Amino acid sequence: MAVQTLTAPAPQLVDEAALLVREIEQYLAARVRATAHPLLTKTTAELIAEALGATPASAAPGAAPVLTAPPRALRILPDWVLNFPLLRQLHGGGRRISVAEHLELTALVIERYGWHRGALRSASGRRCILGAQAVLFRLGYGDEATALAAGHRLQAVLTLRGITEPYPHWNDAPHRTRDEVLALVRTAATDARQADR
Repeated sequence: MAVQTLTAPAPQLVDEAALLVREIEQYLAARVRATAHPLLTKTTAELIAEALGATPASAAPGAAPVLTAPPRALRILPDWVLNFPLLRQLHGGGRRISVAEHLELTALVIERYGWHRGALRSASGRRCILGAQAVLFRLGYGDEATALAAGHRLQAVLTLRGITEPYPHWNDAPHRTRDEVLALVRTAATDARQADR
């Protein structure tokens, strides 16, 4: 067995990984803005501009962030590259997220990278459900307990539908579609959010 030496990723790959982290952070910030009281979602500059009757240059509160597809180099990064401490620290290290947020971000990763069956990822960077969860975990969004709880939520939705096979196997079924996968993940996210209330 050959020993693989890990070298730091090229600066371009670090920049592209930062793009994914920025998109995740924008998504999480938009979720907070959409559910928080309007006064709590505004910056000081926005409050001052509003008080003076001016229109702030920033986007309207609660507006969804504009997300772009990740560059090809980021989509094809090997998963082990995401384990570098530098990439995990691009957003300040590990970040606690809820199970619902983990599932919503899992859907976001599948939407951005594309969906895959038969392996965690394809050569072009498309991800299955488990592969999308792994990206989040490796970037420090949530911990192992969050990912496991999200898996239990996914499995619970399938069980309610009378499906007993594990969700990774369900994902890999030959007739499975991307839309079915996204619907499962989003249903599990909704269930998790309602359970947290």
